[in-house]
Amino acid sequence: MALPKTIVFDLGKVLLDFDYSIAARRIAAKARFEGDISQFFTAHSELLVRYETGLISSFEFYKSICRVTGFSGSFEEFGGYFGDIFTEISPMVNFQSKLRRSGFPTFIFSNTNELAVDHIRRAFPFFENFDGFIFSYEHHSMKPAPKIYEVVEGQTGRTGSEILYLDDRLENIDAGRARGWQVLLQESPEQSLAQAATLGLPT
Repeated sequence: MALPKTIVFDLGKVLLDFDYSIAARRIAAKARFEGDISQFFTAHSELLVRYETGLISSFEFYKSICRVTGFSGSFEEFGGYFGDIFTEISPMVNFQSKLRRSGFPTFIFSNTNELAVDHIRRAFPFFENFDGFIFSYEHHSMKPAPKIYEVVEGQTGRTGSEILYLDDRLENIDAGRARGWQVLLQESPEQSLAQAATLGLPT
C-alpha cells in the first residue's frame, strides 16, 4: 500500500475510551429513575442519535433527560456528568503526536456531541494538536452515511488511498474502504500500531 498523506482518527475507543454508565450513575443520584440506570443511554439510543446529529441542542437534550429520568440538577451539572466519561488511550495519543512531529496532517472524525467535545477540549490537551475536526453534530450526519465522509475529503483535501482512517467499528471502516481509503480497524492499540508500522508510519 502507498504511504498515506493524511491520517484520520475516530475519537471514541481509538483515542479515548468512554463509558456512558459513569454518566448514568451520576445522573441517577439526582433523578427518579426506575430500572437499570447503567443501561439508560443504550435504552434511549434514539435520543442520543438525535443529539449527536445536531437535531436537538445541548439544552434540549438536557431537558429531555430531565423529563425521562426526573433529573433535578442544573444544566451545568448535567453537562459535567455527561461529558466526564473519558479516559485517554495513551499509545494512540502518542502515535498521533509522532505523526504530527513527522509532518503528517491528522484529523478527528467522530460521531459525537457538543457536551462531550467541550469537556474533552478542557480535559485533554492533546485534543488541540490536530489539523481539523469533523463532528457529526456539526454536520447533521453520522457515520457510516456517505455525506459525512464527503466532508472529511473536503476538509482534508485528500481522497482515496491518500487517507488512512482508524475506527473501532467495522461498518464505519467499510464505508471508508468503499471510498478507496486505507483503513485500520482498531481492535487493540497494539494491533493498530503494528499495522501502521507496516505502512511505513512512525509508531
